[in-house]
Amino acid sequence: MRRDVLELRQFYASDLGRAARAMVERKLAEAWGDAHGQDVLALGYATPFIGRLRESARRVVAAMPAQQGVEVWPADGRNLAALSPEDSLPFQNALFDRILMVHGLEESDNPVALLREVWRVLAPSGRVIVTVASRNGLWANTERTPFGHGRPYSRAQLAELLREAELEPSGWTRALYAPPVAWTARWAEGFEQVGSRLWPGFAGLLLMEAVKQTFAVKPQGSRARVRANRPVLLPAPGAAPVSRATDPPLVRRRLAPPPRRS
Repeated sequence: MRRDVLELRQFYASDLGRAARAMVERKLAEAWGDAHGQDVLALGYATPFIGRLRESARRVVAAMPAQQGVEVWPADGRNLAALSPEDSLPFQNALFDRILMVHGLEESDNPVALLREVWRVLAPSGRVIVTVASRNGLWANTERTPFGHGRPYSRAQLAELLREAELEPSGWTRALYAPPVAWTARWAEGFEQVGSRLWPGFAGLLLMEAVKQTFAVKPQGSRARVRANRPVLLPAPGAAPVSRATDPPLVRRRLAPPPRRS
């Protein structure tokens, strides 16, 4: 069962939630910069992390799972958020250059179907960053935050799941070394610097970037199939084409190349 959107909003309004947002925003900026001229999708509950991208990205929209609920976003303008079934996103194929998924995978009933939808709406040169609770981290072991619900992942597990959906992992990093208790929020920056050096395996979050594979198609189950009668949200008429430039990679550590497929 997914966390309710009101519970998520309440968490990110707290001191601990604001600290978590700052740490993830930093990793996102290192990976994508300002996403100038790009089409960006925030999937799950990723809106707290993409506010800065609205200033330079060509288009930024949000899709929130039906089981979670949706909120009006942003608060200072026309709504850019939609409620959507997680296995049937209301967007045309190959629309987005960048997709950020937060609070999306851990509580999904069918993670592969969700990631196959990410594959479908991602441009051929597009990139996705999936943020999940780390299996070895303290944040996955407490229910006081939204990251303590659902299934956490190890790096190997997440990479395998992405490859099953034809998304090739290109890099990864970690975040949130501070314990998930309110009094540590003011020292989150210090925990981040020290933890990445002394106990890197115990970070609260795992962020993995992947690129879209277009050279192979793997048969999927019925829940992962594209629905023919999906309502589709199209770009505004007269919109300028987007340059699909390749940005610098996310990682501070590279994944080993995948084994060759027979």
